Amino acid sequence: MNMEKYVGLDVHKDTTVIAVADGGRFGEVRLFGTISSDLRALEKTLKKIGGEGVTLHVVYEAGPTGYVVYRRLKQLHIDCMVVAPSRIPQATGARQKNDRRDATLLARLHRAGELTPIHVPEDVDEAIRDLTRARADAMQDLCRAKHRLKSFLLRQGMHYPGKASWSAEHQRYLRALQFPIPSLRSVLEEYLFAYDQIVQRVQRLEELLAVHVPQWRMYPAVQALMCMRGFRLTAAAMLVAEMGDIRHFSHPRHVMAFLGLVPKQNSTGQTTRMGAITKAGNPHARWILVEIVQHALMTPKVSRQLGIRQEGQPAIYRDLSWKAQVRLHKRGWHLLRRGVMKAKVNIAMARELVGFIWDLLCHVPEPTR
Repeated sequence: MNMEKYVGLDVHKDTTVIAVADGGRFGEVRLFGTISSDLRALEKTLKKIGGEGVTLHVVYEAGPTGYVVYRRLKQLHIDCMVVAPSRIPQATGARQKNDRRDATLLARLHRAGELTPIHVPEDVDEAIRDLTRARADAMQDLCRAKHRLKSFLLRQGMHYPGKASWSAEHQRYLRALQFPIPSLRSVLEEYLFAYDQIVQRVQRLEELLAVHVPQWRMYPAVQALMCMRGFRLTAAAMLVAEMGDIRHFSHPRHVMAFLGLVPKQNSTGQTTRMGAITKAGNPHARWILVEIVQHALMTPKVSRQLGIRQEGQPAIYRDLSWKAQVRLHKRGWHLLRRGVMKAKVNIAMARELVGFIWDLLCHVPEPTR
């Protein structure tokens, strides 16, 4: 007779706490113990728990340790599920939390069928995602370097009179500045050196993206997304890498919820209360969408660069791109004339843009594994 056991893992960098729930509604749930987070130690432990005629169902929370455990268990043909911590049901009155309780809760909920798995990306997909995130991190460092330099100059009573910051003229102005104290000039040189280093880092990462993304199995989706205004290679690759195959979502509303662009709701009876957006799900994709919609308030047009990106692409891509431009332009200005805050307008346009992106990527052939 085949027996089932549900194993909950609370995985950390050095240790993993294991709890086991026997199959059946009233089966025992017990703490197995704590082991090293080494994969070999986990394999040996699961062999002890399993044994002959036992089917294991393993679950653990997504976290900083990534998907190494999931991929290894799949190689061993052991059923494994990764769940988002924010989607795990919690008792309202629970006031105690530790590793043992977390592992036991995971095993019990997995046996009850109360857990929803997240999508685990392929190895190469995750590698491209890490590359796009490294570029985003470099851009954040670049913004910080600019702010530090400007703050330093402002403390010295210096302010660039021109309009275009960080242009060639602006940088000539910075390098020609003179200070009465030599140490201040040294501080300026250090800030300029840091700025130059980060600019070079951003350029290197963009060159790596230009090499690796065209070899990626999701590149057709990136090309389709580049047919839309504001999406060049870096932005398109980032969004596709964060969302994965769009067919995981059966409706655009599910994508909006995944990106945290839908409003919070606290309704009861006849009372309906809607709040700010949830900001749940993927912050990287949400950020790039809000940046992209900055183009939406400009007059709809197909620029020379956009026309080049659309060359050779199916007509449906170009049609959806134009419809998105017209719709978002109309929607954005309508909300602004009503007096809606610019930040809220950006979120509303980003939410509508998601619908067009979902429709566009559904026309892309399904990627091969």
